[in-house]
Amino acid sequence: MPFINADFAFSLYRRLSVENPHWNVFSPVSISSVLAMLSFGSGSSTQTQILEVMGFNLTDTPVTELQQGFQHLICSLNFPKSELELQMGNAVFMGQQLKPLAMFLDDVKTVYETEVFSADFSNVSAAQQEINSCVEKQTKGKIVGLIQDLKLNAIMILVNYIHFKEESSNFSVDKSTTVQLPMMHQLEQYYHFVDAELNCTVLQMDYSENALALFVLPKEGHMEWMEAAMSTKTLKKWNHLLQKGWVELFVPKFSISATYDLGSTLQKMGMRDAFAESADFSRITEDNGLKLSYAFHKAVLHIGEEGTKEEATPEAGSLDQAEVASLHPVIRFNKTFLLMILEKRTKSILFLGKVVNPIKE
Repeated sequence: MPFINADFAFSLYRRLSVENPHWNVFSPVSISSVLAMLSFGSGSSTQTQILEVMGFNLTDTPVTELQQGFQHLICSLNFPKSELELQMGNAVFMGQQLKPLAMFLDDVKTVYETEVFSADFSNVSAAQQEINSCVEKQTKGKIVGLIQDLKLNAIMILVNYIHFKEESSNFSVDKSTTVQLPMMHQLEQYYHFVDAELNCTVLQMDYSENALALFVLPKEGHMEWMEAAMSTKTLKKWNHLLQKGWVELFVPKFSISATYDLGSTLQKMGMRDAFAESADFSRITEDNGLKLSYAFHKAVLHIGEEGTKEEATPEAGSLDQAEVASLHPVIRFNKTFLLMILEKRTKSILFLGKVVNPIKE
């Protein structure tokens, strides 16, 4: 089913936007995969709540089918390094007094490519350093200092991260004098669409055979209206109405990242039992008292970071600016816009975020 995680993505986006209205970027598919993995080790209402928060109904979709779906998705996200640099990973840290079941360890490693580590949470600084070092090592130094304020009495910590880099080598780069920002410029055929209902312009950019990006530019003053209306239905409408045509495109180079402890947000969305004393994680360990303490997520996104050409492309260079503007629509992403990066086959949302000030990390 296409756009299977879209409603979860937009629901989470709206909640994170309340906490930070000016800045956010996260990976819905990455968070979905780690929650699916957690549901794999849970039972009773703990499992039901996790899956319902993700937008799944066990009556319609059996757990085994969900697990298979995520296994296929994770496999499909192993993009060839020559096309895109995408790195996604999960890790589980459990208190050293707990003994995880061998079957759980094998299954999550096979299905979710996730390692389970034992940690001494009585030594907070050492545990924090151990987790950060593990993530830094797994991402080859791309993600450092994930956790900054670990507190005492943790029992189980979920760690989830994603790093994406797209070099956009076909663009020319200009320094915009108005915003002092490197703008990538290209005259090319893109799928695009003006949504009169949501007062926004949508442009689709294909990155490879595996991934595409949707850049969504609302009219002045309509960002909140558009954010509130985003849904699976909206994406399906755009997918149907996007049409290919020549566009003169200006889009900024940017590098953005964000770190979240999703615990309170997930509980507000309905995932309460996993964080409570009554949590049922009997498929992870036979020991009593296992509950989720933290759920950390970090997303790092680079667009056009390297490899861009400094000279104008032949198409753009051979035409006078006024002539180009009169022949083709000009779309400038020079103010706040929404960005989605999707995996093509499943249309799963890899990244969802609001780009407010692209210069700022």
